[in-house]
Amino acid sequence: MKTVIITGSGRKKGIGEALALRFASEGYNVVVSDIGTAKGREFAAEHIGNTTEMDEIVAACQVAGGQAIAVPCDVRSAADCANLVQKAVEAFGQIDVLINNAGVGYLMEPFVDFKEESWDAVLNVNLKGAFLCSQAAARQLIAQNTGGCIINIASQAAKSGFPFAAAYTASKHGLVGLTRSNAVELGKFGIRVNAVCPNHITTGLGDWQNKFFAEKLGLDYNTYLQGIKDRNPLGRTGVVEDIAKACVFLASDQASYITGEAMNVSGGEEYH
Repeated sequence: MKTVIITGSGRKKGIGEALALRFASEGYNVVVSDIGTAKGREFAAEHIGNTTEMDEIVAACQVAGGQAIAVPCDVRSAADCANLVQKAVEAFGQIDVLINNAGVGYLMEPFVDFKEESWDAVLNVNLKGAFLCSQAAARQLIAQNTGGCIINIASQAAKSGFPFAAAYTASKHGLVGLTRSNAVELGKFGIRVNAVCPNHITTGLGDWQNKFFAEKLGLDYNTYLQGIKDRNPLGRTGVVEDIAKACVFLASDQASYITGEAMNVSGGEEYH
């Protein structure tokens, strides 16, 4: 039975929860992880996965058919990332898949007013966190000599620019660069590294973003959301299950010859 670690998977109705439940239903051992406790303005309670939610998602994974544990992890800390991998190995014997899903997408400010601390918070989670977790996972996968898979949850913002999101857009472009570099370097160990690039999904974070951008554009919420649907070839916004299905595929043997890719899951809205 394979084991997957999913960062940023401790919030209800988020991409991370959908990933955890989908992999559990596929029979994986699942390591649910999130920061666990609020830490200042940049990581306030309404934006983070707390330990209670993490435990509830673990229970849901077990109902879905997989074994699961919760491990709090601040991905900005190398020690925390190493501990996350170690706890997974202690519980399940080895690791097979890491999904770097932890991200900050709620610090949006005009570029000329963008706070340095906001920039640091976004880059430290979205890019440095993926680097630290990937490094810890790669060390374990190499030691195991089993090969494995790392999947980075990037964004449409890894391919295109967006207003008020200088840090987010830069971090997601950087995440694709990290994906490609790691794919080249880790391939000789049988470790595949890919990114998934969703467009807008109305999770809890997505709902916050809808309200933010609707206000900035002078639109009501429903008009803004309809605009997203209207410019999408498939006529709808994405759902968390779309991302989960893509990740299960990339982690599977069916994707054994795919590495270094930044795969759009956007209903055709993003195509490069």
